[in-house]
Amino acid sequence: MLGKLARQHDPNVLVGFDHADDAGVYQVAPDTALVQTVDFFTPIVDDPYTFGQIAAVNSLSDIYAMGGKPLTALAMVCFPEKGDLEVLAQILAGGLSKMIEAGCTVIGGHSIRDDETKFGYSVTGTIDPKRVLQNGGAKAGDRLLLTKAIGTGVISTGIKKGVAKQAWIDGAVRSMTTLNKSAAEVIAEFNEGQSPRPVSHKTRDKEGAPNPATPDDFPIRALTDVTGFGLVGHLREMLLASKSVSAELYSSRIPLLDGALECVRAGHIPGGLKANREFAECVVHYSDGVAEEVKTLLFDPQTAGGLLISIAGEYADALRSSLTQAGVAATEIGRVLARGKSLIRVSA
Repeated sequence: MLGKLARQHDPNVLVGFDHADDAGVYQVAPDTALVQTVDFFTPIVDDPYTFGQIAAVNSLSDIYAMGGKPLTALAMVCFPEKGDLEVLAQILAGGLSKMIEAGCTVIGGHSIRDDETKFGYSVTGTIDPKRVLQNGGAKAGDRLLLTKAIGTGVISTGIKKGVAKQAWIDGAVRSMTTLNKSAAEVIAEFNEGQSPRPVSHKTRDKEGAPNPATPDDFPIRALTDVTGFGLVGHLREMLLASKSVSAELYSSRIPLLDGALECVRAGHIPGGLKANREFAECVVHYSDGVAEEVKTLLFDPQTAGGLLISIAGEYADALRSSLTQAGVAATEIGRVLARGKSLIRVSA
């Protein structure tokens, strides 16, 4: 719908909604830009404190996915007029705990009466305009890393139906309450430590001096978080934004949360998964031997999911090692190819 509105032309907008990226980026000084995002949703777990934590982690994720540092947040609350205010207090406390962990200051918010509880944040962060990590920029030869297992959508559906095992719930909650902060910090430090890459004659000015670094000079080419559109949906956006590339996913390497396969087999499929699959499966080709349950989970909408990284192939092992040392379970799940018949190929 935004695409149908009159276009605003502001040269300070470095990343706008037309890029289908994770957050907007607005330059306010030569070395400073704001990263802005907003997200809120209905409860997906029973415990209000945990719900508040998950909502905060999910809202912060888009800032990290752009390479930014969260700065301030505004809370958004929808709550029943006759609801128990202690429940609301617990939701707010849970969210605040994760904002404190992220070093992000809650400076206000807005609330309205609503029969259905909803909670989230509008978050503003900062970034160096020359260090913005967009979802476009992947190149053939890149390798794809993912920092969290998938399956929160089907497990949340199992929770709502009262059939999810406690071990599944604990694993999903642990994932959804883990900030992408550590991963983002490692990514930023790795990019800086490995760049600029060797300067060729093509990247020098007329006097022979090196030109300023560009995204191509850094090993990490593209970055996004895996949330509501599922792994295939967000990979699709990355590939389309990168242009002239496709990807292969290794289905056997994609990390899955405990209980995700069981939930799919039992038919605990959220509506968002069905919508994602209906929209995006047309760009996917499956090789023989890919399990049906895994095909389904490729479209599972994630809450507070991990980061999907496209990195120059020669740097992938080093980055994965750095992430592992920081306690981030990064997994190599695929590679970027030159554009082929199918945008996404899934192999066994």
